[in-house]
Amino acid sequence: MTSDAKRPMIARIWRGHTRPERADEYEAYNYEVGIKPLIEKALGVQTLREDREAYSEFMTISYWESVEAMASFTGGDPTRIHHLDRDPEFLIELPDRVQVLEIRAAHGDIGGDRR
Repeated sequence: MTSDAKRPMIARIWRGHTRPERADEYEAYNYEVGIKPLIEKALGVQTLREDREAYSEFMTISYWESVEAMASFTGGDPTRIHHLDRDPEFLIELPDRVQVLEIRAAHGDIGGDRR
């Protein structure tokens, strides 16, 4: 990383739950409609999934250089959620907020492009 490269200082974490039988369909939809646009704005994005018997949990972590940069993406409030058009169809419950954390330390290459 060069000294003029932007460094992630903020992590924005979104969580949502689907019924297990809709998880694959939601994952594909979320990636196309939600994650791809986010990739263009954030410094980095990770998507995670855990399948359980009663539900599948999805987590999206996006990385930002500042709260201000993140707020410009969300339209002001950095904890504001932009629900995708079909989220009510897929998600068991619509989340009402995201978690915003300051990155205190980071080590190694944990990302990697898998798509």
